[in-house]
Amino acid sequence: MIDKPRDYCGIFGVYDHPDAALLTYYGLHSLQHRGQESAGIVTSSYDEEKGRWTMPAHKDFGLVLSVFDDQNIFKNELVGNSAIGHNRYSTTGSSKNPANIQPFRVHYRNGNIAIGHNGNLANAKQLRDRFRQEGVLFQSTSDTELILHLISHSQKDTQIEQILEALEQIEGAYSLVMLTDDKLIAVRDPNGFRPLALGKIDGSYCVASETCAFDIINAEYIRDVEPGEVLVIDQKATDSKEPTSYKLEPEYGTGSSQCIFEYVYFSRPDSKIFGENVDKVRRNLGKYLAKEHPIKEVIQKAPADKKPIVISVPDSSNTAALGYVHENQKLGFECKFEIGLIRNHYVGRTFISPGQKSREQKVRTKFNTVKGVIEGRSVIIVDDSIVRGTTSRYLVDMIRKANPREVHFLVSSPPIISPCYYGMDFPNPEELMANRFNRDISKMAEEIGVDSLRYLSADGLVNAVKEANPFDKDYCTACFTEKYPVPVNFGIAKEENEII
Repeated sequence: MIDKPRDYCGIFGVYDHPDAALLTYYGLHSLQHRGQESAGIVTSSYDEEKGRWTMPAHKDFGLVLSVFDDQNIFKNELVGNSAIGHNRYSTTGSSKNPANIQPFRVHYRNGNIAIGHNGNLANAKQLRDRFRQEGVLFQSTSDTELILHLISHSQKDTQIEQILEALEQIEGAYSLVMLTDDKLIAVRDPNGFRPLALGKIDGSYCVASETCAFDIINAEYIRDVEPGEVLVIDQKATDSKEPTSYKLEPEYGTGSSQCIFEYVYFSRPDSKIFGENVDKVRRNLGKYLAKEHPIKEVIQKAPADKKPIVISVPDSSNTAALGYVHENQKLGFECKFEIGLIRNHYVGRTFISPGQKSREQKVRTKFNTVKGVIEGRSVIIVDDSIVRGTTSRYLVDMIRKANPREVHFLVSSPPIISPCYYGMDFPNPEELMANRFNRDISKMAEEIGVDSLRYLSADGLVNAVKEANPFDKDYCTACFTEKYPVPVNFGIAKEENEII
């Protein structure tokens, strides 16, 4: 029973560096928040004795640190100067199938190819049905495998032409890293749903889902891979200092439908995505939350001698809470940011922590209150989102036991009312708290046990993001508005269209 959207995946790649596998390992470690179920690395090397290219791989269930806990993996197994890596999160039901662990790798008539995918294909069912009718056998339940089949079935002459033809047949959200015998290829879908950045280290190119993966290896951020861009990084790119770029045209929308939830919750605050720092955007979300719901309209019982306190639900809402306090102070409304909740960083995210007896116990293993801060005060809790409301209810109950004067809950995003079909895993619509209570805010407030509940509006969310990132870009807000920029088959079963 999750109370946050589940992460999708993180991808990383590096071309022509003597420590390619090790750099990929560090990159995946920084991207661990994007997928905590399994991890894998594939490298490319030329075997002089056998006179052919090989693609060794190492992947398994678990966190990056446990999957690659033996340094001999990098010395003896993952040899080669180019590598790609993948952290995975999947939907329930297919998560225990080792065949689904990425990167995938195959050998076909044009050589070796490996792929790692962050996103979700909207036309996966149609493609899978077509291949089944043609007698194609599948090794996994992941939609990523469909891309490899499209490449291998292409009648084009060169591998790049085959890849481009395959990409023209898929729809939805995809950021990809591909590794061939002598090339690293980075792809973002034409609508740009998922982030993907280009960097450089020691003269070698690298790509990653978020720039925090560059920071850990001291790589330089160059730019984002553009929506619809296919970057081919090979020896020619190294010599000319510029990768070859191809363009995929959008079939739907404006060619810019970047996932706004990346800014709200998913990405690390120290990352730069879609051309802007996540921390800056989240502070702006807090600013707009204060404009729509200033302290003076929220607090009801605050005594004159005690300022209202604002606490965040750590860690993803920390900067939004700071932005909320700062804007209220600018508006002349007294309040104070306090650390009222302590997070245990040695516990995994509540919805994937095994062995606990109850949902409440899971929350208590992750959070605890600072009673001396909360007692007798008017408390405003700032969180980034509410899905089912279960965690929120338990958190409020914990805070109530610390004897506050009043408790209010502010959310730096709108109510979540619909699923995502582009790479995030939300519950079914009827399980979402906003839908269960027909979007009646007062009933939702009663459900989680607060004196009042307030959300940032959909317009406020978009305006906050665009003020921080004023470039000519549009954002996907489907989970808040039900406006899907790319058509999807809403009847697709999760097993048929797995989020990876």
